[in-house]
Amino acid sequence: MTDDTKGFRRERTGRADPDDMAGGGAALESLDFDEVTDDISDVSVLDIPVLIIFWLLFLIVALQFFTRYVLNDSLAWTEEIARFFLIFLAFVGSITCIRRGSHIYLEFFYRYLPASAIKPLSLLVETIVALFFTSAGWYGIGLAQKTSAQRMISIDLPKGIVYWVVVIACFAMAATALVNIVRLARRPAADVAAAKLDPSNMAGA
Repeated sequence: MTDDTKGFRRERTGRADPDDMAGGGAALESLDFDEVTDDISDVSVLDIPVLIIFWLLFLIVALQFFTRYVLNDSLAWTEEIARFFLIFLAFVGSITCIRRGSHIYLEFFYRYLPASAIKPLSLLVETIVALFFTSAGWYGIGLAQKTSAQRMISIDLPKGIVYWVVVIACFAMAATALVNIVRLARRPAADVAAAKLDPSNMAGA
């Protein structure tokens, strides 16, 4: 069957050609997919805060949904507190991402570098990360102090709490990056190169 005939069949019937579907199935089988497992061995004690924040955020959002759409009388504080917890989740969760080396990074540069240059570049990147979050935490202290007198809208609490959590998270990310630097410095250059070029491996592992 020619390509024109296949296209005519799709236009007339609105269905894909079986030959095309068979070819697509073969293409899908050739793709590599990450296997989903129930292995939680990579979960550390340091991940407990972000897990607590996640479940508290889930409960707050569920309570907001229930009171608004079931009771038709939404609790005013749930929307604001959920927004703050979402901020907590982003910054505290980033600590885990830095620990595991799962933040987005470009493999393009690593693939075109000699294996011996990948380890120094990785150390440089981790150093920049540590300096960046140290600076962010330092400037965050000023924001926390300036907003300590401001109060939340729905709950009588200082708004500076939000900034202090961000400050702590930034310094924790900087400390985690320093730990990654020590780990990378102790690993052989070949292992660091293999970890960077293989997406299934974590950079900080």
